[in-house]
Amino acid sequence: MSLIVQKFGGTSVADPEKIRAAARRAIRAQKQGHRVVMVVSAMGKQTDELLRLASAVSDKPPAREMDMLLSTGEQTSVALVAMAIDDLGAKAVSLTGGQFGMKTDSSYSKARIRSIDTGRIEKHLDEGHIVVAAGFQGIDDDLNITTLGRGGSDTTAVALAAVLGADACEINTDVDGVYTTDPRLLPEARRVDVISYDEMLELASLGAGVMHSRSIEFAKKFGVPIHVRSSFSDRDGTMIVAQPESESSPVSGAALTKDEARITVLGVPDVPGISQTVFSAIAEKKVAVDMVVQNIGAEGKADVSFTVPGDELELTLSALDSIMEKIGATGLTHDADVSKVSVVGLGMASQKSVAARMFRALGNAGVNIHMITTSEIKISALVPRDHAANALRAVHEAFALHERPADAKTWASIQADSSREADVDDVVERLQNDALEALTLTDISIVEGQARVTLDGVPDQIGVAADVFEEIGRAGIFVDMIIQGYDGVDGSTSVSFTIDDNDLDAGLKVAKSICEAHSMRDVRGAAGITKLSVSGIGLRSHTQVGTVLFEQLADAKINVEMIATSELQVNVVIDSTRGDDAKKCLQAAFADSLR
Repeated sequence: MSLIVQKFGGTSVADPEKIRAAARRAIRAQKQGHRVVMVVSAMGKQTDELLRLASAVSDKPPAREMDMLLSTGEQTSVALVAMAIDDLGAKAVSLTGGQFGMKTDSSYSKARIRSIDTGRIEKHLDEGHIVVAAGFQGIDDDLNITTLGRGGSDTTAVALAAVLGADACEINTDVDGVYTTDPRLLPEARRVDVISYDEMLELASLGAGVMHSRSIEFAKKFGVPIHVRSSFSDRDGTMIVAQPESESSPVSGAALTKDEARITVLGVPDVPGISQTVFSAIAEKKVAVDMVVQNIGAEGKADVSFTVPGDELELTLSALDSIMEKIGATGLTHDADVSKVSVVGLGMASQKSVAARMFRALGNAGVNIHMITTSEIKISALVPRDHAANALRAVHEAFALHERPADAKTWASIQADSSREADVDDVVERLQNDALEALTLTDISIVEGQARVTLDGVPDQIGVAADVFEEIGRAGIFVDMIIQGYDGVDGSTSVSFTIDDNDLDAGLKVAKSICEAHSMRDVRGAAGITKLSVSGIGLRSHTQVGTVLFEQLADAKINVEMIATSELQVNVVIDSTRGDDAKKCLQAAFADSLR
C-alpha cells in the first residue's frame, strides 16, 4: 500500500468543524488505499495564548519550560483529531513527538532533528490506524521535550515522509498552492502546478510564507515530493519536486521582503580577514545577514554592504561599533527605509540579459536601485520602501509571471512519473545517520578563467543599472555575478560584474562607453580571478557556513575581492593563483558535511 503524510496547520484545525473536516480528509485517503500519517499543528491562535500566559507569570521563562508549555498545543490538537476520526468510524492513534520517536538535540525553541525511530508508527499503520502525530516537537537524549521553532510542523511532516518512504507529503493549509508572488500583494499572481526545490528554497528565504526553508531543505535532501494544497477543497495544488514548472522561462517567481535595513562599512583595508571579523561580530549577536556585497577595493580600501531585518538594525550597529576601530574602517552608513525585491528561476542560469530585463522594468516604473546581488538562480535589488509595491508589480509583469508558460508541466505529468530520482541506498544510509538535519554541502568548486569589470562613481539614479547591463547584453557578453553597493563617494555607487576572461577587452570597451555616457568616475578591470562557490542545503539555517568560510580564507591569507550570497550558495571572488589552495582548505574544513 502507498503511504502519504498529511500535514494540517493551525488554521486547518482551528475549531471543531475544521478538525472534523481534516479527519474526513484523512479517512478518505485511507479508503482510497493509502496508509495515512497526519501531522497536526496547535489549534489556531493557541500558541499565542500560551505565550501570553507565560509572559503573565514570568518576565524570563526558562527555555526548557517554554518548550514544555508550547508542546501542549500540538498535544491538544492530535488528541482531538484522533477523537474525531474515531467518531467518524475509523481507527486512529495520537502520538506526541517523543512517543513516535522524534529525537532532537537540546537546543530549546530551535531544536534540530537527529533521528526518527519509525517502529511505533509502522506498527500502528500495520494495524489499520491513521497515525496522528504532533508536529513541532521532539525529545532530547535526557527525555526533555524540545520544539523545532518556526515552521516546525512542516519540518516534522517532511521528515516523517522521508524516513517512512512516503509517496508524497501533503501540506494542507489555508492557501491552495504556491503562487508566482504573494496574491495578497498582487491579485494577478498565478498559482503554479509545479515548482522546484531550489526555487522554493529561495522564495521561502525571501518571505514566501507557504513553506518554511527547513522543510524544503529536508525534502530536497531526501527526494520527498511535497503537495501544497488547500485544507478546504479537493482541488490539486502545487507540487514541489526536483523539476521546475518550465524549462524555457527564466523566472518562476518574484518576492518582496519589505522591512529591510542596509548597512555599509566604508573604507575597510582590502586585506585577508576583514570580512571574517565583520561577520563574526554580527553572528555573535545572532543577527541573520541577508544581501552581502563586498565590492572591489581601490587604493587599498574596500566597502562592505549588507542587509539585516529592519528590527535588528540597532543590534547590528552596536555589534559593529565594537570593531570599527579594530578593522580600520573610515565610516559607516545605514538606511532603515528600504525593501528587497527579488526574482527566482532555474532558467536564468542559462539565459542572457535576465538581469537587464529586471533592471529596465524597475527603471521604467521609476524605482531606483540601491544594491544588487545575484546568484545562479536569483537576482535581488534593494529599493526604497515607498516604491516596493511598484517594484514587485513591475518585475512580475516584465517576466509575464501572470501567464502560464507554453511548456509548463502539470500536476498530472508529475504524478505519472512519481518515482524517486535519488539513489535508494544513498538515501537509506543518510537517513540512518544520527543527524538528519545536519548541514549537507553538495559542492565546493572553483570557476577559473574569469575576469572582473568595475564601474566606480555610478550615479545613484533611476535606470542606470538597466543601461549598463543592456549595453553589456547587446555586446553578446554573458555576465555571471553582479554586485552593486555604496562606494562612499558623494553618495554614488559602484557596480562590479564577472565575465569570461576572453570577454574582458570587449567588456572594458563597453564599460568605458557607459562610463563616459553617464559621467562616471572610473572603469577598472582585471583578469586572473576565480569564483569560489560553496553550494549546499541549509546554508541559511546553518549560519556557521559563512563564518567558517571567511575564517579559513583569512587563515590561508587569501583575500576576498567580491562576495555574493544566496540560499543555496556562498560565492566569493579571489585571485586565481589561490583558487586550488582555497578549494582544498574549505574541503578539509567541511569534510564532514560534503557528500
